[in-house]
Amino acid sequence: MDQENKEFGKIIVSETAFKSENLRDVLLSNISVINLMREEGVDDDFIHEDAITSYYLDYYWSQISEGNFAQFVYNSGWNKELNELIEEGLALIGAEKHLEFFREQSKKVKIMSSVKLNKFLKGKFEGTNPLRDSLNYDSFLNIEEDLVALNVAFLKSHPDFEELPIDEIFEILEDFVGHEIIRE
Repeated sequence: MDQENKEFGKIIVSETAFKSENLRDVLLSNISVINLMREEGVDDDFIHEDAITSYYLDYYWSQISEGNFAQFVYNSGWNKELNELIEEGLALIGAEKHLEFFREQSKKVKIMSSVKLNKFLKGKFEGTNPLRDSLNYDSFLNIEEDLVALNVAFLKSHPDFEELPIDEIFEILEDFVGHEIIRE
């Protein structure tokens, strides 16, 4: 791979996603570019840090939107590095109320014994699960900040952000990885 010790210095999304009325399309395009880079063997250390931050903020939002905070804890395995990235990312994009919620919910997990947490992470999520229920808090639904809109605004206002036609995205990525990328 030609990208040895070289960071991909851009955050790119498709023009179609950029022009879409659905804000989340911008995030999904960023995710697609990152996933394609990973499939081509690019390590996260060489992908734009803020593109990765946006990627994981969307992961966090998706998990909580689908299954509340407990689902995020369960599916992420309560990963310390990921949690730090999300906390930093929420602060970076100006999501103060979401950051407050994340910190409050994180306290519940941090005071849990490691035995209890491991039992939760290795057990079944569905069905009767008092620990899962204790981690869920419906105040997420009442937060008057649109995390998706803040994430999109962060990307679009980033100095390294570009919206490009899909063919150009592939050309740029092929140049970066040093080989042709099979398009599906």
